[in-house]
Amino acid sequence: MKLTKLISSLAIAAVVALGSLGAPILRAQDPAAPAAPAPAATAEKKDEAKKEEAKLPEATDAQTTAMLAAYVTNGDPSAVLKTAKDEKGAPALPPELAKLSPEDLAKAFPLTATSGPGHNGFMMVCTALVLFMTLPGLALFYGGLVRKKNVLSVCAQCLGIAGLVTVLWWAVGYSLVFDDSNKASGFAAYLGGTGKAFLKGVSSAPNTNYAYWVGENVFSMYQLMFAIITPALIVGAIAERMKFSAIMLFVALWMFVVYFPMAHMVWGITGKMNGVWNADATIKAIDFAGGTVVHMTSGWSALILCIMLGKRLGFGKEKMSPHSMVLCMVGTGMLWVGWYGFNAGSAIAADGVASNAFLTTTLAAATAGAIWGLIEKIHRGHASVLGFCSGIVAGLVVITPACGFVTASGAMIIGVLAAVVPYLFVSILKAKFGYDDALDTFGVHAVGGTLGAIMTGVLATLDSGNANLATNLKEIVGKTLIFEQLKAVALTLVLSIVGTIVITLIVKALIGLRPTPEEETTGLDITDHQEEGYVL
Repeated sequence: MKLTKLISSLAIAAVVALGSLGAPILRAQDPAAPAAPAPAATAEKKDEAKKEEAKLPEATDAQTTAMLAAYVTNGDPSAVLKTAKDEKGAPALPPELAKLSPEDLAKAFPLTATSGPGHNGFMMVCTALVLFMTLPGLALFYGGLVRKKNVLSVCAQCLGIAGLVTVLWWAVGYSLVFDDSNKASGFAAYLGGTGKAFLKGVSSAPNTNYAYWVGENVFSMYQLMFAIITPALIVGAIAERMKFSAIMLFVALWMFVVYFPMAHMVWGITGKMNGVWNADATIKAIDFAGGTVVHMTSGWSALILCIMLGKRLGFGKEKMSPHSMVLCMVGTGMLWVGWYGFNAGSAIAADGVASNAFLTTTLAAATAGAIWGLIEKIHRGHASVLGFCSGIVAGLVVITPACGFVTASGAMIIGVLAAVVPYLFVSILKAKFGYDDALDTFGVHAVGGTLGAIMTGVLATLDSGNANLATNLKEIVGKTLIFEQLKAVALTLVLSIVGTIVITLIVKALIGLRPTPEEETTGLDITDHQEEGYVL
């Protein structure tokens, strides 16, 4: 009995074993049977083979330490890897690293393609601060200065420009300013390529052409805020007398004709006037935060537009006083606070250069506000709130291109000049020449931006601690830099003036510029937006 059970058990075991061996054979012979899945061990072996084939290097402890030190000092994390020289004698990756794709290099040395949390966080705050300058800062500043029947029109213009420019920036604006995919073309000095259209490839990894530790997505949004506020500044010169639709069409064209080329020439890596980052720039000018790009372009365009548009109905005959100096003062405070993001943030890092820009911005703004009030007291017998606000904004404008390149003493000089020169244009020359720059965009931004660009060439110094000056412009700082600045000023004037004339003529021909006299008399709040700022 026991023997019988033993034989039965062995027979069953034999059948099971044969079945398990025969099943794969039978399945292989059956054309309708699915192929057996590859064992996990085989897939792992293939992955290991690929890794072995790629032979990606690993960062040594010394290299990792050097990269972390670069984060603290806002330096190039890949510098420690650049042990070879290129054809120009500059540091370069050795052959074994140079042959790797950017993706593989990033996998091997993650710190070379990683945004740093401190610098990235700082730039996100600065981005919000620059947007705060336009919404609500500029809207309130300008809104308080117009008559109450037009306060909402100014707010709507700022809001509309913010939306319009954002769409243009996403579609192609960022690419035209900061992309270098066309660097081999002769046109690269004037405009970027389309390789980053629709923000293609813009991720949290830094674009090391501009920043080592800030994600390109954050950098692109930071620069967007500059693109928003620049055309919004033009609104001040033509307030109360230009149709909303005409302003939107004007701004859309102006961004392509004036802003995108200008921003690329000054800040783009292949830009014609980028003396800081482009060794091949034919005009080695410097503009830390937008004296030429923002204030000169908007201010000079505003002058041309307000002249071509004509004066407000009743200008020089009716009283056109600001309807709310309280709103103007609140807007001024917001602009001053936001300007720290504008100027200090232009270091694109939370480093010593940003700290210096923070300091010089404060000194210039406060000094200009105080001096403007003093001049007004001497000239008119009283110091007004409008005067203090105008002086503060003028100081902020003039220090903008210089804030990262000058010392505290230079900022004080700029603060004094920022009060004296724009005051002359706003309070004396405007009335003499008779142009209707409604809210003094030309007197403050065009004059101030031009003055700032020139004074940057005079006062920029290696003592400011800006390594870019010492590295790239040491031979001309304090010597011939002023001539480079004058060239940049001249080119900015030509582009802004000619471009604005052409755009204004196009808009006028297509849809007209002004509302009817009846609509202008009623006020743009009602005629353009069917709303009132105050319902009492």
